Parts: sequence; structure tokens; C-alpha cells
Amino acid sequence: MTTAAPMPVPFPFAAIAGQPQLRQALLLAAVDPALGGVLIEGPRGTAKTTAARALAELLPGAPFVTLPLGASLESLVGTLDLGQALAGHELKFAPGLLARAHGGVLYVDEINLLPDALIDSLLDAAASGVNVVERDGISHRHAARFVLVGTMNPEEGTLRPQLLDRFGLCVRLRNLQDAAERQAIVRARLAFDADPQGFRAAHAKEEAELAAALVRARARVADAAALPYGDAVHEAVGALCIAAGVDGLRADLVMLRSARALAAWEGAASITDDHVQRVAEAVLLHRRHPAAEAAVAPPMASPAPHRNPGDATARDAGDGDWGAMPPEPVGIERVKPLRPLISAQQVAPKKA
Repeated sequence: MTTAAPMPVPFPFAAIAGQPQLRQALLLAAVDPALGGVLIEGPRGTAKTTAARALAELLPGAPFVTLPLGASLESLVGTLDLGQALAGHELKFAPGLLARAHGGVLYVDEINLLPDALIDSLLDAAASGVNVVERDGISHRHAARFVLVGTMNPEEGTLRPQLLDRFGLCVRLRNLQDAAERQAIVRARLAFDADPQGFRAAHAKEEAELAAALVRARARVADAAALPYGDAVHEAVGALCIAAGVDGLRADLVMLRSARALAAWEGAASITDDHVQRVAEAVLLHRRHPAAEAAVAPPMASPAPHRNPGDATARDAGDGDWGAMPPEPVGIERVKPLRPLISAQQVAPKKA
């Protein structure tokens, strides 16, 4: 006789520290899942999975569904029993992971290692809130409104630009270099591991406040008349997207929706340029043209290593050139000029 293992207790979202951009992106996606999900780039051990699980706890009755790497397209979208339909019986649909994730969080670790067909289906459902299954002229659709959270380690490969652009928001995490911040995170994790229930109880009030704020923000986003904005917001969005050299207009639309979600989350009366500026980086990070990205973050020259004046000669002679041989002179050969494929007479325009 086997007994089911107890479900792990999730770390409280309110206690996540050191990743403010990650917290904001996840909360915005929870306020408006139609943004298209959040892509989290970063090395191992930067709280990507912990944050995604914690977010699901803030949504009332929300499931947390994980898509395994070996999943098939059928297990994701579901399957249709054609035999039943052809025999004249009622269409039988076996739900997939998208149906199970409805109303909750769908988490995909190492999404860059999935086949493109699976990622396409994921992003389609995340943006539209509907899953459509078609097979041999028979189709079935059902609601699939969920917060998509995908993670990837860029060292293990990336996504095609066409797929990157379809993610609503992107956050790039890095290893923390502040000693005090690292120590605070480690202490919080050790306290949680020692007494999960006690740790959660200590943050219960903050968790309840976050959950209530999410409910209010979702209601405001659902109200089409709420959160007006003027031409200044449109101009700010357009200027940022043009400066980033993005392709198409998806970035403009996502930036407006993200600014609206942020305004709803903060209880603002309207969307302002400040909301736009604060969501811009998460919207543009994975869409920015390489030339524009270089202009935003110019490469920093590496500082020359510190060397004492008295050590220069000894180091250069003793270490740097040990065993070196003088360069061998290389002769110069005359190269025969190449004949052009098109003559000057062919290039010159004909006289009328």
C-alpha cells in the first residue's frame, strides 16, 4: 500500500525579496492574464519557480499546473474522440493541461527547450483565453484563461524572435552581488524551511492584502470605462517603441495594457506617463532591436589591472614572454586584380 506524498507548502509571495522587477511583472500578468504571460530569464537558484508557485496562492482557488518537458501537443491541448463523433454520438473531449490551468498559473520550466508547436499553442491560449482543438474537420473550444510563466536559462539556448515577441513581459534576473541582500534572502529561506506554517502565518496579513488588491485590480481592468488616458500616454508609448526599434505594433499594445494593469493595481484614477515608464523595460527587453539595445546599454570597457610601476619590467620579462619567439617576417606577394562581373559601360545609364 502506497500513500500519497503531501503537497509542498508554497513560499509566501509577500516574503519574496530581492527581485522587485519579477514581483511587478508577475502581479501585472495576474491582474491581466491577456498580456500574454511572463518570460523569466536567469541562472538557476534565482527564485523563478518559487515566485510562480507563490503567485498561484494569491489567486482564489487557482490551480498551479506544470508543463513537463516531455509533454506532447495532445496532452497540452486535449484530444477529441473521433470514433464517438463519427458514430453519431456526442463529441467526447479529453481535457489537457490548458483546461486544468484555467483560472490559475501554468508554469513551464526551460521553455526554450520545448518544440515550437507546443510554445505556439501555449502563447495562443495565453493571449486569447481560449483553447481550440481541431481534428479532421471537427473542432472544440473551451475557456483557458491562465497566467503563463515560462523560465529559461539563456546559456542553454534561446527562443526564436517570433516566439519571444509573443510573450507579454520579460524579466532578466542576475545573481545578486549585494552581500546584505543575499544574507536576508538566505535567512528567510532557512526560517521557512524550519517552520513553513509558522513562517506563512507571520506573512498571512500581507498575503491577504495582496490577494484582495488583486481582486480589486482585476475588477477595474474588466471595466472598460475605468482608467482613462490621453494623447500624452499614446505619445510616450510610441516614442519608447520607436526608440527600441521593435517590429510591429504588439509592443505598443502590450505596453498600454501593462500600464493599465499597473494603474489598476495601484488604485490610480487614470493611466499616466509614469505608469508607462515603469512597465516599459519589461515590455521591450525581449523585443528591442540589437542596435537599439546597444545604444541603451553601451559596453563598458574593462578596467586595466592594477600594476605597481616597479613590477612592470619584472613581470613582463619574467612571466608574460617566457618561452616566446620573435615573429617571423612574412613576404608580400602581388595579387592579380580581379575582373569585375559588370563593366562600367553596363552600369552607366543609357542616353535617351
